[in-house]
Amino acid sequence: MEQNILDCVIIGSGPSGFTAAIYAARADLKPELYTGLEPGGQLTTTTEVENFPGYPTGITGPEMMMDLQKQAERFDTKIHYEMITRAEFSNEVGGIHKVYAGNKEILARTVIISTGATAKYLGLDDEKKYAGGGVSACATCDGFFYKGKDVVVVGAGDTAAEEATYLSKLCNKVTMLVRKDVFRASKTMIHRVENTPNIEVKFNHELIGIEGENNLVERAIVINNQTQQVSTVSVDGIFIAIGHKPNTDVFAGQINLDENGYILTEKGTAKTNLPGVFAAGDVQDHIYRQAITAAGSGCMAAMDAEKYLGELE
Repeated sequence: MEQNILDCVIIGSGPSGFTAAIYAARADLKPELYTGLEPGGQLTTTTEVENFPGYPTGITGPEMMMDLQKQAERFDTKIHYEMITRAEFSNEVGGIHKVYAGNKEILARTVIISTGATAKYLGLDDEKKYAGGGVSACATCDGFFYKGKDVVVVGAGDTAAEEATYLSKLCNKVTMLVRKDVFRASKTMIHRVENTPNIEVKFNHELIGIEGENNLVERAIVINNQTQQVSTVSVDGIFIAIGHKPNTDVFAGQINLDENGYILTEKGTAKTNLPGVFAAGDVQDHIYRQAITAAGSGCMAAMDAEKYLGELE
């Protein structure tokens, strides 16, 4: 029995994966999409999305992902609620790529990787408890909800410095908790933080707990790791800015990644170093990390895949 070779397999189901599916399906590539363990991706952990064009009153992350999925299915995208656990990519132009969902082997002429990235958290139980109630890993996504309020940013690198500076324009006061006695951020970002009057930096301080009523953040419990003194900071929001981990473990060793594990794509395209393998969304973008940019790169990946298949004929 000859196994069915698909024109296009999409791995991941955030804005980039679903947008790639919409474009690939309309180009008659009959894409099949594998959702992974978190159908809808990072956006399903975001309550309100207010910065995606076309939703004037805002929309919840899960609702928006359902809308995108329905649109992809309307053009006959086949959705599989399964996780791709292994991949064997071909290095040849026109080669057949193999991906596996458990023991199931899937053959495809093109593969679009849109597995996203996962925000790193400290691992406190309180982070889960207050997720959506004041704990966030994205200032550009959620900062607006803390206009005129006090917030905490945890982290010492460029991401933390950027988030703190962004929030300082919206919030009354930003308290940065830095675990060591120095920043890891670049000089430019450190100067920016130091020159912002409503940012207070607490060096040698760590977040150890969160308190509040009705699962809404009211206080951050912090420890000075030099003196072991515990104190509380009254805040409405806590932003964890200790970085993201791209979901690329499955593809490591086969595809070119940068030092942090993000997939490298050819500038201005979704092409990877492997012919017929494309990447879209946060798995290859550590700079913007927005639903709208992910969706845009999903469109690019599908168009690049269509062009690649067209040139094979």
